[in-house]
Amino acid sequence: MKPFFGLVLLLLFISCEKNTSNRNPFLQEVSFRFDLNLNLPLYNGLNNIGNPVYVGNNGVGTRGAFVMRTGIDTFLAFEASCPNHTPNNCSTMTIQGQNVICSCEDFEYSLFTGGQLNRPDDGNRYYDLLFYRTIQSGNTVTVSN
Repeated sequence: MKPFFGLVLLLLFISCEKNTSNRNPFLQEVSFRFDLNLNLPLYNGLNNIGNPVYVGNNGVGTRGAFVMRTGIDTFLAFEASCPNHTPNNCSTMTIQGQNVICSCEDFEYSLFTGGQLNRPDDGNRYYDLLFYRTIQSGNTVTVSN
């Protein structure tokens, strides 16, 4: 009975796999928590669906975050630094409608999905926007990682 138990235990350890293939090597995932008061004029745009706001406060992500209301009670937040190269002087993206654009390579990303819209077909691996958690409580939206 002991060899059978040992074999089952060995198979259990062998079958466990650590999958780190989705980790973005360009962006460091920093821990933070920031509250957005929807009553303040600075974040008033978040009261409408599809109107993104840039939050560039110190301590919010690497280069800030883009936050957008995508439904009645749904908010999405993404890192403001382009995910396809290390942060530098041109990597902070800018809002263009409901998308953001990296001025380094003119990569464009959707703020509804976080996906890259103009992914080159050159065989290289490209990353989508780094997602941050959002929680709404009354007139406050908390963005955290």
